[in-house]
Amino acid sequence: MHDPQSVRSMFARIAGRYDLLNRVLSCGIDQRWRRFCVKQVGDVRDQVVVDACCGTGDLSVAFERAGARVIGVDFTPEMLRFATPKVRDGRPTVFAHGDALRLPVATGSAVACTVAFGIRNVADRLAGMREMARVVRPGGRIFVLEFSTPPGWFMGGIYRTYFTKVLPLIGKWISGDGAAYRYLPETVLAWPKPDELQREMQDCGLEDCDHRLLTRGVACLHWGRVPGGGTA
Repeated sequence: MHDPQSVRSMFARIAGRYDLLNRVLSCGIDQRWRRFCVKQVGDVRDQVVVDACCGTGDLSVAFERAGARVIGVDFTPEMLRFATPKVRDGRPTVFAHGDALRLPVATGSAVACTVAFGIRNVADRLAGMREMARVVRPGGRIFVLEFSTPPGWFMGGIYRTYFTKVLPLIGKWISGDGAAYRYLPETVLAWPKPDELQREMQDCGLEDCDHRLLTRGVACLHWGRVPGGGTA
C-alpha cells in the first residue's frame, strides 16, 4: 500500500494537468462512464449526493447538472481548486477538504455516496466503503466507479500493454511526472476482479450488490444498498 502522504503529494503535482490527461488517456470515454454512473443512481433532484475522492470535480459536476445537492470531498486541496470553478453560479454544490476514511458529512444524510477512480488510493478500501455507507440513509446506495482489467487474453493483453508501456510515456510527456503514471497501472493491475470487489462490498454489510463492466471491461461500476428503508 502506498503511503497516503506520498499519494497526496503526487496528486498535488499533477492537479493542473489532471483533466487533460484523463481526456487524452481515455480518449474521452471517462466522461461517458461518469454519465452512466449518474444515470444508474437515478433521480437525484434536490437530494444530497456525496462524492468521495472527488478530485477535480467531474463526477460532482455531473450530479450537480442532474439537480443534486452535491458534497464533494477530497484530501488534496490542489485538486479541489480546479473543481470549484466548474460549478455553475447558484448551485448548492460544496467542495470540502477531507479524508475518505473520515468524511466530513453527517450520518445518513445522503441518498447516495459515490467514488470515481479514487477508492484505489484509499489506505483501507473496506473501511472507505463502510464510511461511504455511513453517510447514506437506509435504503440509499453507494457507487464505486473504477478501472478494471478486461477479461480474455486478447483484450487483456492489449490493455496491459497500453497501461504498462504506452500510458506512462504519455502521462510523463503531458504532466512531466513519470512516477504518477507508473503508479496508475500498478494500482489498477493489482485491483481485485469485479466479483471479488462485489464480495468485499457484501462483507461491508451492503445489500443487493451488483456491478456492470464498461467498455469491454476497461472500467466497472459497482453498487450496493445500505440496509433498511426499503429500496432507493
